[in-house]
Amino acid sequence: MSYETIVVETPVSGVGLVRINRPDALNALNAQVMDEMFTALEAFDATPEIGCMVLTGSDRVFAAGADIKQMAETDTVTMLTGSDFTDWARLARIGKPVIAAVSGWALGGGCELAMACDMIIASENARFGQPEVTLGIIPGAGGTQRLTRAVGKALALEIMLADRRLTAQEALQHGLVNRVYPVESYLDEAIKLAAKIAAMPQVAVRLIKDAANRAFELSLTEGLAYEKRNFFLSFGTEDKAEGMQAFIEKRPAQWKNR
Repeated sequence: MSYETIVVETPVSGVGLVRINRPDALNALNAQVMDEMFTALEAFDATPEIGCMVLTGSDRVFAAGADIKQMAETDTVTMLTGSDFTDWARLARIGKPVIAAVSGWALGGGCELAMACDMIIASENARFGQPEVTLGIIPGAGGTQRLTRAVGKALALEIMLADRRLTAQEALQHGLVNRVYPVESYLDEAIKLAAKIAAMPQVAVRLIKDAANRAFELSLTEGLAYEKRNFFLSFGTEDKAEGMQAFIEKRPAQWKNR
């Protein structure tokens, strides 16, 4: 497909890269960006050769939030009847892992977008925040929920109520991001991690992501039952047979991803 607000690449085998590309608007997330971004990720999700995706912006800014000029003319009825926010569910339906590679500002919707991914690799100059209160609104794409789960209620409320911005090292300390690297290498490191995941048996990868995400929705008893369900499902794959035979024979496994 031809895109206007994103750039799509396959930098290494098995990895799909989606780069938000609205430099004049600090990668602000309007309806077009969101639709093109999710469409590209869905296309990679449906491509057997791709096992993991990386979502990134520029070294200066991941995404500086929603497009305020677009939102300024929006009222409650439009928000209730429109699809701009319900479309975020498209990211939740992606079966393969998505890694956010974040450098510079990740504010508002940009922070929510990073948190909606499965892992976050940050550069040393990454800054995370939810400044919606300064506009007279609240986070509306997961900020109050995912941020609180990630860093705890007290810090999350300080970020959302007092417009505190987390540095990359603070985000790492509080478990919001996986790793922090220099600006020169954070994207390469995210791609390396994605390539490592893409080289794993893909059915098992999907089942693990699915079960881990359920941990936020279910009680421990229900979550353990769901995990057991996926565990049993993995025993019906060709990769289970190959992986265990390769272990017994002390050789590298040759995954078939089925």
